[in-house]
Amino acid sequence: MRLSAASSTPSGARLQGRLALLLAGASLLLAACAAPGDSAGPLPVAPEAASGWTDKPGWIAHSFMVAAANPLATQAGYDILKAGGSAIDAAIATQMVLNLVEPNSSGIGGGAFLLHSDGKQVLAYDGRETAPAAADERLFLGPDGKALPFRQALVGGRSVGVPGVLRMLELAHRQHGRLPWARLFEPAIRLAQQGFAISPRLAAVLAEDPDLASDPAARAYFYLPDGKPKPAGTVLRNPEFAAVLREVAAGGADAFYRGQIARDIEAKVRAHPTNPGRLRASDLAAYQARVREPICTDYRRWTVCGMPPPSSGGIAIAQMLGMLAAMPATDIARATPAERDGRLEPSVQGAHLFSEVGRLAYADRARYVADTDFVPLPGGSWRSLVDPAYLAKRAAAIGERSIGVAQPGTPAGVTLAMADDRSPELPSTSHLSVVDRYGNAISMTTSIEHQFGSRQMVRGFLLNNQLTDFSFVAEENGQPVANRVQPGKRPRSSMAPTLVFERGTRELVMTLGSPGGSAIINYVGKALVGTLDWKLDLQQAIALPNVGSRNGPTELEQGRVSEALVQGLKARGHDIRLMEQTSGLQGIMRVTVDGRPAWFGGADPRREGVAMGE
Repeated sequence: MRLSAASSTPSGARLQGRLALLLAGASLLLAACAAPGDSAGPLPVAPEAASGWTDKPGWIAHSFMVAAANPLATQAGYDILKAGGSAIDAAIATQMVLNLVEPNSSGIGGGAFLLHSDGKQVLAYDGRETAPAAADERLFLGPDGKALPFRQALVGGRSVGVPGVLRMLELAHRQHGRLPWARLFEPAIRLAQQGFAISPRLAAVLAEDPDLASDPAARAYFYLPDGKPKPAGTVLRNPEFAAVLREVAAGGADAFYRGQIARDIEAKVRAHPTNPGRLRASDLAAYQARVREPICTDYRRWTVCGMPPPSSGGIAIAQMLGMLAAMPATDIARATPAERDGRLEPSVQGAHLFSEVGRLAYADRARYVADTDFVPLPGGSWRSLVDPAYLAKRAAAIGERSIGVAQPGTPAGVTLAMADDRSPELPSTSHLSVVDRYGNAISMTTSIEHQFGSRQMVRGFLLNNQLTDFSFVAEENGQPVANRVQPGKRPRSSMAPTLVFERGTRELVMTLGSPGGSAIINYVGKALVGTLDWKLDLQQAIALPNVGSRNGPTELEQGRVSEALVQGLKARGHDIRLMEQTSGLQGIMRVTVDGRPAWFGGADPRREGVAMGE
């Protein structure tokens, strides 16, 4: 099947116009590199600081493509694809380089979710961190029985969960890899040994982080002798991390999960001087990645697949799209973006509808979604929450004025009264999308949780603080919180790697995802509505101002929306918050250029990502 401009993709003429900017845009980016709370609670700040805006043209390829958050990481994935590697091969090489060039966001000390399609089957790989065996519901309570302040819980060993990235990637590689495992680590090993320049974005987040320098290893690596963060352009070399990668390349994931590396992680976590953790080497040895059934639901002409729990992203996006589909067919499609001051922004009606379905989805997310190995969903399945009849009933609550704060619904099969979770969830995250020449596609979102994770560095990589994604309290008003801490449990996430297919033929249309904490759901949803309903090309949809609600105020991207949009939403009863919304959308979409099938890659102008392919 060849998608045309009329079926939600850019026409050949529009794409050819973007091609004129391709080489210049990519060169500038490479040069730059080288030189809320749920329910009615307070909104969390963005998990990573903003670092500017760079307009991007979008990129075209015909055989294979990778899109990632840093040009050096994208280059590593491209080289693997060019050498005949598969999508999972490229994803592994890309992730290892991201660990170096974007250590604030992801790495082998964290976790990830991955959707894989081979053209016949979609599999969901769960590499989410787990709570140590010694963790319990009092993990984040102080001596007085009250929840610790977030920052106090965050920095140190207490917040570190068992990393899952390498186990997950190894599992997926065994099933879908083409090149040898060791070959995939070569780009990162070479870069770690030879050095790379701190990018402008990494320099920006280093400059504003108040906690990273408290760790001696991180201070020696990221900071100058006078205590100031190393500026953009400074060459970093990381031989310790290169040595770790050589061990993993030679010995597989066992080299990380069993042996000296695991013992070093335990020692780092448990020896923190003020906030020691409970993780042991035995927790790493026991870790298992899981293959789960993806959440695949139909939306108009498409089938949209997302990640199941412990991620809430797939369910929430399926709910939002299902509620939009339950409205008159022209409602969201007719509410196309408006051009103001030379750029596109959502119309008042479009922003209103999108925010309202969001607040309803986030209300259900806070009440019901957690690690289903521990807490079943209503009716024992995610299907109860995305049932068309249930979503039509939810959508019926949407009118011309904002709901304000939505209440959770009552899907079929609810048998246990649960309390809402108000965990802050501030994942510092990255996303990569890959399509290969063999018909495979990947959407992978990867995270160490907060910016620079727990601020604990061991053997050249940072450890996550993913346990703070659990609810700090186990119950509210005598009712259990689904996302409470339990030994071996995986904390709920909002990460939303997404694959879109043509309904019926199941031919791949798009791979998409984003970082951004609990706002990930809105970021990915915006790009889906922008492409599928508003017929924008993927780069235009990514660049649209971020808008939405996490079941509190309606959030609009500061500095990117007009006063007309603000006032129009206020007139409909929206409580407006203008705020930084540092999405990092990366995606690849099937298009037709001059009658030929092609891939169109898009990267978020809010970060440093690019797409490459041929």
